[in-house]
Amino acid sequence: QVQLVESGGGLVQPGGSLRLSCAASGRTFSSNNMGWFLQAPGPEREFVAAISRGGGFTNYADSVKGRFTISRDNAKNIVYLQMNSLKPEDTAVYYCAATGGSWSGDGCKKQDTYANWGQGTRVTVSS
Repeated sequence: QVQLVESGGGLVQPGGSLRLSCAASGRTFSSNNMGWFLQAPGPEREFVAAISRGGGFTNYADSVKGRFTISRDNAKNIVYLQMNSLKPEDTAVYYCAATGGSWSGDGCKKQDTYANWGQGTRVTVSS
């Protein structure tokens, strides 16, 4: 299993930027596809972005395309989410997740694809 710890959340004004980090333990990080999801008030987590194990494939929710960038550093066991041009509607708890399965452009958007989850980091966009 991969243990995940998110950091980098906080309070930011509309139009500002944050970079979230997700540090993974274990030697299998580079074997995992990684995803970011958000949970605003409500029961469901929403897909934000995903990246394949080698970083060659990425996928984004339409709502964040052009504003957010997912990347990873397999030498450091970290996946990042750079968030620019933040909007109040981006306010949520952000979770990173890992899966050892094959990359799928559709599958990476589904919560059930991921076996391991972090505890989340809160992002608040407000003036």
